[in-house]
Amino acid sequence: MDKPRIETVSSDPVPRMNPILFDRAFAFAPASTLRLPELLETEDRLQGTEIFPNYSFSLSARPDQKFDMTFHGPERNGWGDSKLEALLSTFRGVFFQTLTPEYYNIDGSATNALSLLRWDAQKRRALVSLSGPRHGDPRWRYRAAVDLRNENWVIRESFTGPAPPLASFNIRKEALSAGITSFHSERWSWSTGAELSYRDFRSVDIRSALSPGLLIQSYQLKEASDLKYRLIHLPERRLTATADVSAEIGRIWSQPAHPFSKTQGSLTAHWFPRAKGDDLEIQQQIRAGGIFGTVPLDELFILGLERDNDLPMRAHIGTRDGRKGSAPLGWNYFLSNWEMDKSLYSNGLISTKLGPFLDTGRITNQSNPPESQEWLWDAGVQAKISVLGVKFVLTYGRDLRAGKGVFYARAPVR
Repeated sequence: MDKPRIETVSSDPVPRMNPILFDRAFAFAPASTLRLPELLETEDRLQGTEIFPNYSFSLSARPDQKFDMTFHGPERNGWGDSKLEALLSTFRGVFFQTLTPEYYNIDGSATNALSLLRWDAQKRRALVSLSGPRHGDPRWRYRAAVDLRNENWVIRESFTGPAPPLASFNIRKEALSAGITSFHSERWSWSTGAELSYRDFRSVDIRSALSPGLLIQSYQLKEASDLKYRLIHLPERRLTATADVSAEIGRIWSQPAHPFSKTQGSLTAHWFPRAKGDDLEIQQQIRAGGIFGTVPLDELFILGLERDNDLPMRAHIGTRDGRKGSAPLGWNYFLSNWEMDKSLYSNGLISTKLGPFLDTGRITNQSNPPESQEWLWDAGVQAKISVLGVKFVLTYGRDLRAGKGVFYARAPVR
């Protein structure tokens, strides 16, 4: 049908981003026919800038049977649009002894400087990252970061009840990383990068719980690649599904040297069951991964809730008395996370969602960290609260195998 024919493209409100850069983010142009691949590629580029948390497109019919396209997307700029937003963003983790200063869209260039400072005596961390479009082209985005950590670990079989220490140590790690991401297709996106790090272990008491190979003190260099593919996109059903495959290849420069590889894959489905709005939202993510070779202990997969971990089992806490090491960890894992969110209240400034979740996972090992290889099942309810775009998540999860329930609060990094 050669429709819809776009006559003009405008924005409401007008973004502070550099007009040339903003125009390059659009894969379609005025006086042309809008096609779905172009719209999807535009969305990927806009999301890649990380300064449009929520946006929409609207078409307005004209008498000549053409359409005007309007982009609606409030930006993240500077510390925030108000002092209250800046304070909430920076101090949202203060109850967890963490500050998160973030500065977005530097000089209208879609360049963002994000940082994290944690003074928790058991897991100190300082992180600074910078990202932006490469040579003013939103199809490419670079990222560089410096990450410093000083953490106390105590390996235990559980985060509650009788669980004597099986091993303990202090780890200091300094890491420098850089990478680039490509948004050149409506279905594909990829990224690649490298990280150089150095770690050392102190006050080590490994007893019989850990292999000495997990506590190698040396430099480490690794290359990481990631490939994402949009499997399903059904706008009329409001359903999307995405596949993601990542791989890391590295080497520990000890005597002798230790090469290793790390692979992960995931399938993610996202569905809005109702015809309009986000009153009801359902998500399902399935992930699996494996490690081959010798890696430091902090590179193992961890299933549990912990502020530096992205593999959540929401009734298993990754720390005890503030020290890491109480969640299942190992070389190979499977993890399924399902959740449903129902909107309870929203007034444009504050929104609240509530819904159930179900997690199931399993860790299998090739060595002897103290974890069983049984299937884990966690169920519960979580609340998602957003204040001026700053998010907080409260969960109550119950371990269906052990019959234990836990509360957990976190402020996700944006």
